[in-house]
Amino acid sequence: MLQKGILLFLILSVGINGFSQNRHLNGNDTKKAIEIAQWTVHDIVFTAKKIEGNPFDLSIDATVSSEKGTQTIPLFYNGNKEWILRFSAHETGTYQYTVNGNLAGVSNNKGSFIVTQNTKPNRHGGIVLNSDDPQHLYYQDGKGYFNLAFECDWLFALDYGQKELPKTKQLLNTIAENGFNQIVMNVYSHDVNWKKDPKLADHPEHEYGGKLAIFPFKGDNKHPNFEELNVAFFQHLDKTLAEMHDRELVSHLMIYVWNKMVNWPDMNTAADNRYFDYVLKRYQAYPNLVWDVSKEALFYGRATEEYISERIQRIRKMDSYHRLVSVHDYGFCKKHPEEVDFLSSQDWTHTLYEHMLKARQQFPNKPVFNIEHGGYEESAYEVFTGDYVNAEVCLRRNYMCLFAGVYTTYYWQGASWNVLIHNPFELSGEFPKPKFEYFAHLKGLFDKYPFENFVPNPGKNTSGYNLTDSKNGVTLVYMPKENYAVKLWYMEKETEKTATMQFFNTLTGTYTPVENFKKEKAERSPWSGQADTILIVQRK
Repeated sequence: MLQKGILLFLILSVGINGFSQNRHLNGNDTKKAIEIAQWTVHDIVFTAKKIEGNPFDLSIDATVSSEKGTQTIPLFYNGNKEWILRFSAHETGTYQYTVNGNLAGVSNNKGSFIVTQNTKPNRHGGIVLNSDDPQHLYYQDGKGYFNLAFECDWLFALDYGQKELPKTKQLLNTIAENGFNQIVMNVYSHDVNWKKDPKLADHPEHEYGGKLAIFPFKGDNKHPNFEELNVAFFQHLDKTLAEMHDRELVSHLMIYVWNKMVNWPDMNTAADNRYFDYVLKRYQAYPNLVWDVSKEALFYGRATEEYISERIQRIRKMDSYHRLVSVHDYGFCKKHPEEVDFLSSQDWTHTLYEHMLKARQQFPNKPVFNIEHGGYEESAYEVFTGDYVNAEVCLRRNYMCLFAGVYTTYYWQGASWNVLIHNPFELSGEFPKPKFEYFAHLKGLFDKYPFENFVPNPGKNTSGYNLTDSKNGVTLVYMPKENYAVKLWYMEKETEKTATMQFFNTLTGTYTPVENFKKEKAERSPWSGQADTILIVQRK
């Protein structure tokens, strides 16, 4: 039985085996160190005795120290007089924490964690930069991170209000199984301002826009109460990010969006800062996270460059885990490259390869990420067509980014915006199936030939596109299916004695048998006219 005045702790552990578990510790247990694994996320919940004023405005943090140093982690309010210290760690070892501030029942609590080595084979930590290879992304354990993203803006709305998340889990499984390792998502979007497909009237289960019951503030999008945040909204988002973390899916979290009919508080007001800071406090401990201030940050006349810069500074000041930061606006990134960790480009041009190559050459010390290339694969509903809807063309545009040495994003009209089909492969024949498998093949190729080892080699493109791994003696040549032949004039005659070759079909994932390199044969794809092909030349 708990004695009077002793705090009850609730430890929420997002475990390494892909499930969450809850543990309650009584006051006598607080002297015991809590053992956790690297890169797992743990909540310690403290209950305040009394709250005066707006709890969302109270600043409570914890000093966390280990042999590796000290960090200050902000706590966040979780309703019911609860404050949460959310913790994860990159380094193994013992961590001591003390809660600061002046809030009875919360402040002055102390405890410790023992962080043990990660044992989950496909978990590698947060996404970081590498000073020795500044144009590629890496995990914290040093493994290269091949950023292959899937846009799903309304993911926060799936299963909203439900205790379990069956639809969310099914969609996330499908995304992960097809090679994607990042989801570009909004904290919140309300609705779209373009005309909706009339077929949605027959399938309201696929429409997630305009739902007033879902809102990050109290009230709703029509009648908001900006003085208070809707804790239930964020508790649901917690579960979504935890499910993503279990599947090693990174959340590219866009904190704002201006063109999705959100009734935001005015910029730079107390309500605006309260929302922004709360998101930072609540989600920074997730290793599977990168920050994005806003989707299309400087479009629509809403925000200024000064405002976006100030938001970035807030992130840098408050995020004790130093997650990567970008802005979904290439104009801003180009003018302020020193403020972002990687540049996000939105480019719909037909000459996409040349534009991405130029961006990579212009910023040799930053990774470049094409977050939107205008290719939105068609679905049963016409949601937003952009300029390209054919699945093969959309796939090619992703390859054009990769062969220019930049990372890329896939969009499907059945999941990227207000229409959200969580089970596309279970639906009847009236619902065309997305070609997710194209990206499973793409990811498989770069599992075999790690992207971080390659650089674009435009001087040797001819009518194809060249990626070269000089260290390991590998050349990848992308051959569009329209090509009758791709001339390999730069491959000297000696290559026929010193290299092997095989072809990769980008639509089926099929590899031809490995054989000795023959220049004349290598110049013709076996799938010419049928599928884009990649020639793989490997020095012996």
